[in-house]
Amino acid sequence: MRAVSVPEIAYGATAVRPDWGDLPATLRAAIGLRLGAPVASATSAGGGFTRSFAAVLSTASGDRAFVKAAPLTEPTADWYAREATVTALLPAEVPAARPRWTLVAEGYFVLCLEAVEGHVPALPWAPEQLSAALTAWRTAAGALSRPGPELLSLGLPRLGDIVRDELSWWSEVAAGRAPLPPAPGWVPGRLGELAALERGLPELVTGPGLLHGDLRVDNVMIDGYGGAWLCDWTWPCLGEPWFDTVTLLVTAYASGLDADAALEPWQPPAEGVDGALAALGGYWLTSAARGAGSASPHSRQHQRFSGGQALAWLAERRGWAPPE
Repeated sequence: MRAVSVPEIAYGATAVRPDWGDLPATLRAAIGLRLGAPVASATSAGGGFTRSFAAVLSTASGDRAFVKAAPLTEPTADWYAREATVTALLPAEVPAARPRWTLVAEGYFVLCLEAVEGHVPALPWAPEQLSAALTAWRTAAGALSRPGPELLSLGLPRLGDIVRDELSWWSEVAAGRAPLPPAPGWVPGRLGELAALERGLPELVTGPGLLHGDLRVDNVMIDGYGGAWLCDWTWPCLGEPWFDTVTLLVTAYASGLDADAALEPWQPPAEGVDGALAALGGYWLTSAARGAGSASPHSRQHQRFSGGQALAWLAERRGWAPPE
């Protein structure tokens, strides 16, 4: 029986964020004014890998909202603006919080979303919570299989281009243009095959549907009724929805669950799944090897964990090595 693996830091506790009281007083006043009442309490979001403010705010009048804020000088401000635009245009069937308003004040961009009463799933996945997450994504993928003209007008990137430009690290390593990152012992002997899987992936993920683009366990919320919500629509792209399903199921594989069985209803091409796992594994391990960055100090351990699990799943599927 395959062992269960969990990351060093739980995904619900990866964030390192400023508290409500750390924001400029004038910005806090502007947010309270927009909410219609002074903020009485703030509960910071524990998950995620940015250092920007994100918290559920409760006002003196009993209102609750999820508010994100970032200085205009930081890339996160642009990410929040993109999230506001995308979520406002999502079809009603997509289980995601919608924006209430945005605000530019005191050198900050502020996004106010509906507050979802829920929690990030703990690892290892509880089967019923994984099922809820997959159901939510299937519903969303169905509603987004032919995105409307307003969404398409955003000029969303195509997943195939992202794979070529950002997710082809084994090809770089095999060609001597990038160093081999710390990886399982079988990887050096399989570099050619890993690179070939990457090269074949762009054609297999080409499709008209809108993808979440970052479908991880920490971008899922389980509400009080057991339903799942999909959060952080910052990196949507166009392609085949099974790719996002593979991304989500990497942690299901780590949890000892039958990720291949969970993937079957999506009917992905086998070479596509293997290519996705190869590309994701290479991207994550290469990113983890870059050392400390400006995001959460826990981002590198997330990447090492995810890359290792993606490659373990790939090796098991192809009979390359026993799962680690």
